[in-house]
Amino acid sequence: MIRAISVIFVFALALPQQNRPPRNTTKQPMTFFIASEGSGDGGNLGGLAGADTICQTRAAAIGGGSHTWHAYLSTQAAAGQPAVNARDRIGQGPWYNQDGVEIAANVADLHGDTLELARKGNNITKRTALTEKGEVLPGVGDPGGHKHDILTGSQPDGRAYTDIADHTCKNWTSNSAGSAQLGHSDRNHNNADTTNSWNSTHPTRDCSPDGLRSTGGAGLIYCFAIN
Repeated sequence: MIRAISVIFVFALALPQQNRPPRNTTKQPMTFFIASEGSGDGGNLGGLAGADTICQTRAAAIGGGSHTWHAYLSTQAAAGQPAVNARDRIGQGPWYNQDGVEIAANVADLHGDTLELARKGNNITKRTALTEKGEVLPGVGDPGGHKHDILTGSQPDGRAYTDIADHTCKNWTSNSAGSAQLGHSDRNHNNADTTNSWNSTHPTRDCSPDGLRSTGGAGLIYCFAIN
């Protein structure tokens, strides 16, 4: 009798296992990362084209070259050329980091375009804003200092500045004079908190390598796959 009950119990346990769908172990391909290296020349990235090349090169180095990559950077109107908004040059999403974790579903989600989305926040934090190598950048309080300042030249909504001040290191061509707006990669979840925003927290001291390092940066940029 005891043996019969045991057989029935084991069979009952097996039924849910047979009906359960197989576990999805497919990892989403990387479509977002922080470039582990910048230009090495401060805020001079070679313009938008040079910055995009940095993203493409870093991605290709780890097998991600099948995507087209763009740097998350704005430029300001100058010399008869219109401004470019970072949010308009990164595709439609969704975007995933090296671990396959979703960063944002779309452009509106990324920037908190509605009050609901702003409260929710995107998923860019210290533990998810990985380099193309899957590395976590050192943040505030980490031994040896931090390099959480990421070049963006953008307002919190991902658009270019419209005043006369330089927010883009002369549209990413200066390694000395000027300034660039930065975001913090080790932010909290609140998009509306501009004291710790992922894309618009404070400006650099200037555009030199030392000027970027002085506030906790290394001339790094966000990279997004546009296809």
